[in-house]
Amino acid sequence: MLAKSDVLNLDGLLSAAELSLRGSVRSFVAERIRPNIKKWYEDGYFPVEIAREMGALGLLGMHLKGYGCPGRSAVEYGIAAMELEAGDSGLRTFVSVQGSLAMSAIHKWGSEEQKNAYLPGMARGEIIGCFGLTEPSSGSDPSSMQTIATRSGNGWVLNGAKRWIGMASIAQVAVIWAATDEGIRGFLVPTDVEGFKATPIDPKLSMRASIQCDIELDNVELLDSAMLPGVQGLRGPFSCLNEARYGIIWGAMGAARDSYEEALKYSLERMQFNKPLASYQLTQEKLVNMLIEIQKGTLLAIHTGRLKDAGTLEPVQISVGKLNNCREAIAICREARTILGGNGITLDHSPLRHANNLESVRTYEGTDEVHTLILGNHITGQRAFR
Repeated sequence: MLAKSDVLNLDGLLSAAELSLRGSVRSFVAERIRPNIKKWYEDGYFPVEIAREMGALGLLGMHLKGYGCPGRSAVEYGIAAMELEAGDSGLRTFVSVQGSLAMSAIHKWGSEEQKNAYLPGMARGEIIGCFGLTEPSSGSDPSSMQTIATRSGNGWVLNGAKRWIGMASIAQVAVIWAATDEGIRGFLVPTDVEGFKATPIDPKLSMRASIQCDIELDNVELLDSAMLPGVQGLRGPFSCLNEARYGIIWGAMGAARDSYEEALKYSLERMQFNKPLASYQLTQEKLVNMLIEIQKGTLLAIHTGRLKDAGTLEPVQISVGKLNNCREAIAICREARTILGGNGITLDHSPLRHANNLESVRTYEGTDEVHTLILGNHITGQRAFR
């Protein structure tokens, strides 16, 4: 018999191991995140201690192999992202910043010395990393970055600024991308070095249980060994962004599913005109439309994950998933809030919190507009970015 909210039997597309992992992460969210997220979100608080807990569960850099990393599949990573974001986007974002951005940059482009120095501790959650690409005047167009690294003796001096950098104020290492005479290069910057300053951005209306920062780089001196040797140009940061974008395809559907389940439960319990809300045609239409988009978006995520595991996933396919699933997830969360009525604007219920968070998710790792133009370029052969 089909599950009521899995009418396409998508669980049948997952292996026993994948379902087991989902159960483990779902239990972690139920025990560790759900009881606390209301206060964390209200207080604008990220629980730093959860990093080691996530490391112990194998959630950090989980798709990376070797160097103490879990080495799980792309689909398994996606499943974990979905379950974490059903708890809160801010907590899933930490896993993405740590694993898909900072750890991926080191794993893909670092030296053996850099990989051995950082990745095992990052996988355990003992070392927290951040990823500095976006700048105050350069978001969607990183080629115009103003952060500069200049040669100085046997090392480098970095000057510039970054903005909206997740976890920067609690990180021990920052992956900083800077323009050099030989193109854009990545640098591993210890956050306790002189001239490095990270300031949390506050107040925020979104991602309140997460940390985003401004970074200032004022004559930061680094040895030559701080440079990531394996890549030159924007291919380096873009390869990491695609890892993060992939996780968002799954994560957004987690937020949408949680909002739908909250609205469904409420509609069955809330009585209006002597009948439950769920008995009204308009309410059922809302619930059905939400469920269909969640099933479609989850199917898209599974298919994308299978392509990634097969090594055939193209960046334009990631753009399809990121654009569609974020757009639909926000619509679902907002629609779920309408079923909750006035009660839906309180933190006693999750949909509006998810919708607020998804405004950030929809913007970072490529806005709707950027992914639309990536797809437009693919289907027409005409670049419309400039």
